Amino acid sequence: MGSTSNTPFADRDRRFPVGAGVTVANLEADPHPTLRQLRAAEPVSWIPCLDAWLVTSRDLVLQAMRDAETFTVDDPRFSTAQVVGPSMLSTDGREHDRHREPFAAPFRLGPVRERFTEIIAEEVASRIAAMQRAGAADLRTEFTGPVAVRVVIEALGLGQTEPAVALGWYDAIVESVSQITAEGRPTARGEEAFAQLREAMGPRLDSRIAGDLSHAEAVSNAAVLMFGGIETTDAMIALAVLHLLSTPHAQALVRAGTATIANAVEESLRLEPAASVIDRFATRDVELGGAAIARGDLVRLSLAGANRDPAFFPDPDRFDVTRENARHQVAFAHGPHVCLGMHLARLETQIAVAALLDRMPGLRLDPDRPAVVSGLVFRKPVTLRVVWDAA
Repeated sequence: MGSTSNTPFADRDRRFPVGAGVTVANLEADPHPTLRQLRAAEPVSWIPCLDAWLVTSRDLVLQAMRDAETFTVDDPRFSTAQVVGPSMLSTDGREHDRHREPFAAPFRLGPVRERFTEIIAEEVASRIAAMQRAGAADLRTEFTGPVAVRVVIEALGLGQTEPAVALGWYDAIVESVSQITAEGRPTARGEEAFAQLREAMGPRLDSRIAGDLSHAEAVSNAAVLMFGGIETTDAMIALAVLHLLSTPHAQALVRAGTATIANAVEESLRLEPAASVIDRFATRDVELGGAAIARGDLVRLSLAGANRDPAFFPDPDRFDVTRENARHQVAFAHGPHVCLGMHLARLETQIAVAALLDRMPGLRLDPDRPAVVSGLVFRKPVTLRVVWDAA
């Protein structure tokens, strides 16, 4: 996966010394100190360990996301497309519109609230009731993941599919996409999971939603929605709970009504977006932030970096549930590829967090089993162990 640039890589290393020192381990464990350094010194930097440019300033990330003609997803190297095939996620222009439009209407704000509010509330209440007497749980496995899976299954008309089966497909696809990002090749497990998903989804996919898409295209787009819906919401709920329980003052403001659950969720998205980075490919030689990017170069847009840009978010490393511009975070991307399911993900997270705070007295992090957020592309705690005062 080499660049088409004529600029020698050694010269790039000399021109971007901060980027030359970045390691994958830095970005997987805690990327924020590295992103801070890059944003201050090299807001568009060549990162040899990624064989890619990394963009970390908010203005430049937004510029690239808005310019799909110059920074496209339509490239054979696009990781998700290698697992599920062409979809709204991996096409641009009219082809992107053709893939996206048949699925758009059900995910607009009004229809989402009307169709899913009760479903989400019932699932959240059921999961909390199942946990309440125990006094301790891993919220990732017992709450956030199951809630996200149930809602996606309902959204895609897969109500007969066991949640554990759907979650297994999702885990395998995420693992495969992540391995492409890190090592350039998908996993056999990911390919098998998508084949099983395709078989299950095909007979049930509503032909009215599919529009003029082929059967394979409709399934690929539905798979992208399932993949994104579970990943986004599972991580959003887990991270919002983690941030609130880690910040007693913020939690107190929310409980007192001084700050809203909705703004707390936006601030959590800003502080740690579930998708840390998104990929684009340069369609022409172009200058961005003073860097000479060559046609064909991989350009990685750091949503995590953009969301902590101090030029737009003062004191950006602080979790501030009263932050007035928190909703301007870019965790759902921007431009033509803004997340189709963002309204559903927000609704799920707001209902879930409010219910946990309301119905789990003394809810707190388990001090003996700390949560650790990690991931190169998709970031969330592997486990989220909590305790509460059981009745």
